[in-house]
Amino acid sequence: MILLSCYNLTGYTITNSNGLKIMTKLKRSRTELANFLRTKRESISPESVGLPHIGRRRTPGLRREEIAALAGVGVTWYTWLEQGREIGVSASFLDNLAKILKLNTAERRHLYLLAHMREPIETGQTLCVVSPLVKRLMNDLSPHLTYVLNLHWDVLAFNQPADECFCFSQVGSEQRNFLWLLFTNEHYRELFCHWERDAYRLLASFRRDYALAAKDNYIQELVNKLLKTSPDFYGMWHKHEIYEPCNGVRELNVNGQATTFGYTSMITDAERHLRLIIYAKDCSDLPE
Repeated sequence: MILLSCYNLTGYTITNSNGLKIMTKLKRSRTELANFLRTKRESISPESVGLPHIGRRRTPGLRREEIAALAGVGVTWYTWLEQGREIGVSASFLDNLAKILKLNTAERRHLYLLAHMREPIETGQTLCVVSPLVKRLMNDLSPHLTYVLNLHWDVLAFNQPADECFCFSQVGSEQRNFLWLLFTNEHYRELFCHWERDAYRLLASFRRDYALAAKDNYIQELVNKLLKTSPDFYGMWHKHEIYEPCNGVRELNVNGQATTFGYTSMITDAERHLRLIIYAKDCSDLPE
């Protein structure tokens, strides 16, 4: 298993300092996108998409006009896309195209990276499975506290030390969202020795995931629900702060005693936006 950095950012804003590099990257991506689409198109047989067999073809696979018809777009428009011209495409079109070209998960992600310079965002409370290897790693890291979050900050898995501290198993799976617990569960206000500071920073970190899932109704529903439920969340949310560090030090109230933990975050599944959170004791020498 490869553990990557805290956040996998695939694109960034064009500025005067990086504009030339970005334009070079965009040009290279369009060329790669054109080659990728042509190769995948030529690998699809007409029969596999319900088109009749009409004898021998001069070129393998589907024709551009057939892809365009199946995708519901004009032939000229699709031809420009496959030629690497600078045209915009929607996420719904890319998803439709991925189905027509019978792309697997990795290929669909590659398509998004080439066309949108970012990974696809899975909308809704999708079923994310934590691999057995990650679960084994979490158990092996005991007595350190470990749990896995998705893009919505749903808690998908946790080890026994984390459960003893955060009481994940004491709430139903539908409410096992770290942000929801942080602002609505009294245990969390007592657990974090500096609750207001830590809640403020955690919410500021959550904003990055919120931006990644801009069209995700589920994450918006979570925010709307918290805005109505928690006055603290309401006040902090409207300050629009962004907090960068994914590691540092926090004090947790463990058995009535303030205990210092160092924490960090590691991506375990970039495609599903899953990351492993680790709290380790006795890290007082680390910067806050």
